[in-house]
This record gives sequence, C-alpha cells and structure tokens, in this order.
Amino acid sequence: MTITRMVPGRWVEGTGAVLGPPLLIAGVLTRIGEDDFFPGQLAAYAADPGRMAVSYALFTAGVVLLWPAATALARRIAATHPGWARWGATLVVLGLFGRVFHAGVSHLAFQMVDELGLEAAQRAVADTYGAFHVFKAVSVCIVAGWIVLAIGAYRARAFGSGAYGVVRCVALALGHALPLGVLKGAADPISLAALAGLAVALVPFGVGVLKDGPAPRWQAIALTVVLVPVAYVLGMYG
Repeated sequence: MTITRMVPGRWVEGTGAVLGPPLLIAGVLTRIGEDDFFPGQLAAYAADPGRMAVSYALFTAGVVLLWPAATALARRIAATHPGWARWGATLVVLGLFGRVFHAGVSHLAFQMVDELGLEAAQRAVADTYGAFHVFKAVSVCIVAGWIVLAIGAYRARAFGSGAYGVVRCVALALGHALPLGVLKGAADPISLAALAGLAVALVPFGVGVLKDGPAPRWQAIALTVVLVPVAYVLGMYG
C-alpha cells in the first residue's frame, strides 16, 4: 500500500465526505429564520445563545470534515488529471482554513455579547469588520476551490461518466456559492442550494470510499470512541 493511500486513510476521508455536508446543513437549518448578517446573528445569539452556539459548532465541524473529503476526491482525479487534482485540493483546503478562521472570529463575537451586551458587541463588530487579517488572501480560494475541483472531477469522470456523474460535478461546483465571512447566517435559497449540492456530490462518494475495503478493526473503533470525549475534556482544561 502506498503512502498516498495511507494518509489520512479511507475511513477518515469517507467519514468526512459522508458527515461534512449534513453537518453544514444541520448548522444552517438550526439558525434558519434569522437575519443572515452580523447584527441579526448577534441578536439571535443574545435571544437564544444555546441554539446559535450549537448551530455554529455544527457548521464548523462540517467545514473541518470537508478537508479529508477533498483529498479523497483529489486522489481519484489525480489518476488521470494530476494538475486539476493538485490545484483543486489546494484551493479547497485553503478556503476551508479561511472558513475555520471566520468561525473563530464569530465565536469571539458571541462571547462579546455575553460580556459586553448586544449593542456594544454589534458596535465593536461593525467598527472592526473590515480589519486586515492574513486570511483575506484565501477568500478567492473559498470561491474558486470547489469550481476547480468540480472541473477536475468532470474531466476525470470521478463521479462516473453518465448524466448522474455530470449532475454531481455541477452540484459540487455549487459549493462556491456558500457565503463567506464572519457571522453569516447562510440560510438564503442560494446558500441552501450550495449546501445541497455538496451533499449530492460528496455523500455518495464518501459511502463508496468507506465500502472500498475491509471494515476497521474493533480496537481502532474503540480507541476513537474513547479519544473523542477525552480530547474534548482536555481541551476544556487546556
């Protein structure tokens, strides 16, 4: 078995593809009905902090899980079109880094609501929304990454050669339409279509990746089940 098949491994990649899009959708649906821009998102948090915290946590978890999905798809594309695979995977992963950064800023803004009150938090975010940060450079990657990866998937017939494969490539490209930035609700019809597109493209792909080989050893499953809550507890005290 080659290194390219070992790292990060089909179980990580398949799980990311299967769970990433549904977590994104769950996160957005949890906050649906609220204004999609930061004043409304902060107001929604002030009114129901538990719901909004869960919403943003689900969305961020989905973003993180998309990186192994992208690497798995890029590996399939690379068999015939390595250039498209390299550029697509690189742009997508850089874009995901940017989204995680935005999630961290959103989390801090919610803490400002708790500590300073809603109006003060809204003023602070409004006054600093355009502040410079290095991740502004990856905004183009957030938009372009899924398009490049989708073109590569189409050229490599990564989702199959029939009409269903073409539809899934188009669905993957829709991921570029998901709004970027801090405190974005992403519950408008275009955003929901983008999320549905990622699900249509990646979830069946992830199922195929998981089926392509033997089941994991029970020791690995048990270790994973134990490590997840332990890592969370350690993080709380870190």
